[in-house]
Amino acid sequence: MTQREEDTGGARPAPGRHPRGTHGRDSTAPPEPAGPEFLADLPASRTAPDGSAVVRLLSYNVRSLRDDRGALARVIRACAPDVLCVQEAPRFFRWRKHAAWLGRATGTYYVTGGATATGPMIMARLRATVERTEDVLLPLTPGLHRRGFATAVLRFGPAARLGVLSCHLSLRASERYAQAGMALDQLKAMGVPHTVLAGDLNDRPGGRAFTRLSTALRDGWRVAPWGAEHTAMADRPWQRIDAVLASQGVEVLGCGVPFGLPGVQPDDLRAATDHLPVLAALRVPPSA
Repeated sequence: MTQREEDTGGARPAPGRHPRGTHGRDSTAPPEPAGPEFLADLPASRTAPDGSAVVRLLSYNVRSLRDDRGALARVIRACAPDVLCVQEAPRFFRWRKHAAWLGRATGTYYVTGGATATGPMIMARLRATVERTEDVLLPLTPGLHRRGFATAVLRFGPAARLGVLSCHLSLRASERYAQAGMALDQLKAMGVPHTVLAGDLNDRPGGRAFTRLSTALRDGWRVAPWGAEHTAMADRPWQRIDAVLASQGVEVLGCGVPFGLPGVQPDDLRAATDHLPVLAALRVPPSA
């Protein structure tokens, strides 16, 4: 993170400190996997004869590519996403060059976002056809970081259309709750029946913003848990503040942190950035 703000939700501890437990872990949560034990992969990308499509989506806070870029690229390639929802994408000097590097290194291409959405970005594989995009800047609270949404309508095969929103919500609880409502409004305004929201929510399950989203959308981890749950911080994960949430009608086949997935090494997860990624497999029905 580049900014520390007061936050009544308390989603981000100060560096090196954790607010719960003597070892920085929520004492009510099960331990995360510690080694590279085998994890069965999620369903592969495919388009069915009925027009439905299995889409692999990865949500990842990349901390402006300030850490080990090679490790980051290896993690993303091993997850083989059709859609990559990025948070904290580079957004200052020569940010497009950095986005182009990420695309070359991961086999994806730039769709929308980055500096134009103040951090959230969407990338995709060539399998996805981009129908339209929109970057949305949210109201600025004086003294706080400007937030935004990167959004796109993507089509897979002839008929499976998916509205995608990548977001990074505020550290301040009141603003974060309002932004969650704005995200739901934006999904409705996209005009497609099947949508997905992915991002760094800066809120844990049970928090007001997380609850607002998961009441209207289906929390991927709760619906079909796969892999590990906790996403922050990468070196000692103890909380889930990153999530993939889908609208009704989108079938979640599995969702979670890809600990143990072949090709995803624990050292790379720790070195790539300060968050862990969330990988989801979604079955998107054909649109009328």
